Amino acid sequence: MAEKVLMKGNEAFAEAAIRGGARFYFGYPITPQSEIPEYMARELKKRGGAFLQAESELGAINMTYGCASAGGNVFISSSSPGIALMQEGMSFLCSAEVPCTILNVSRGGPGVGGIQPGQADYFQMTRGGGNGDYRIPTYAPANIQEAVDIIYDAPFLADEIRNPVAILADGMMGQMMEPVALPEPKKQIMPEDVAAYKPWALTGYNAKPDGKRVVVKSLRLQPEMLEQHVEMLFEKYHRLEKELVRHESVDLEGAEIVFVAFGTMSRLCTEAMEILAEKGVKAGLIRPITIWPFPYGAFDEIDYGATKAVISTELSMGQMMEDVKIGVSGRLPVELIHRTGGMIPTSIEVAEKAMKILEARK
Repeated sequence: MAEKVLMKGNEAFAEAAIRGGARFYFGYPITPQSEIPEYMARELKKRGGAFLQAESELGAINMTYGCASAGGNVFISSSSPGIALMQEGMSFLCSAEVPCTILNVSRGGPGVGGIQPGQADYFQMTRGGGNGDYRIPTYAPANIQEAVDIIYDAPFLADEIRNPVAILADGMMGQMMEPVALPEPKKQIMPEDVAAYKPWALTGYNAKPDGKRVVVKSLRLQPEMLEQHVEMLFEKYHRLEKELVRHESVDLEGAEIVFVAFGTMSRLCTEAMEILAEKGVKAGLIRPITIWPFPYGAFDEIDYGATKAVISTELSMGQMMEDVKIGVSGRLPVELIHRTGGMIPTSIEVAEKAMKILEARK
């Protein structure tokens, strides 16, 4: 196993992207992820890549569209309002089936909001703010190591499915430091090999083995053709719902309380479970690792004979709660423990609120 090094989350994310094959970064500084463009500006040129600071997040996503259309492996990052500006371009990328990796180190909102951690970008990342019918697989890691592993594999996955792949990591994860084992760098795809590896990419009129012209576009003016294209995209998305869905279930059997949480909140719930155990209350946890596709099937694992409360626990006003209710499917009422605006509860606070919910059910 690789030796662990102590790294700040944002710098570990950037290093994982480089080692995973990302060679181009277009971005704009915004707290709490500004260390990522700083790291890329310093490191990418040394590693055979290119960094370019855009004039805005609008510029960054369209530079991404152009570079990735030519076969470049692009990694981009921003935070909440910056991602909002990118979402028109994300819709274009999905329609044109152009891959890239997108990281949102999220903060509190709405609007400009604050610079403290938040999870209120759940709808933004799982429902999308761009126009039309599209989907982006989105991962929600719980620690820096898991984020590194996901980001490292994301460029290959994006290429394989010809779609952007996104990661939602709240601001706390970007700013904290943890020991992390960095994977070995993947073999680079040389420019002369892009046409063979990505036959759909714009690599020059005479670069294709069959000599045919390639067009990358999202414009389809004929309604019949656009409908056919969207239905084709959703055949892919339906397949990805089965192939990519990931979650972790902890101590569900016999649990009186089941927390549902992702990212930083899942770590607080794990501590809250220990506090509750000291009080004689068994609690379990469902942790979505993919928030799209959401692990609805995980809720069939709940011991509904023993469980009295399913609690969506999040740093928002209850955005994930909608998916939790779909997963529970009316078998139990779903409760909410939350903070928002950049406020983070303690594990003691989570445990105390969970106890009050449980007592109200008895």
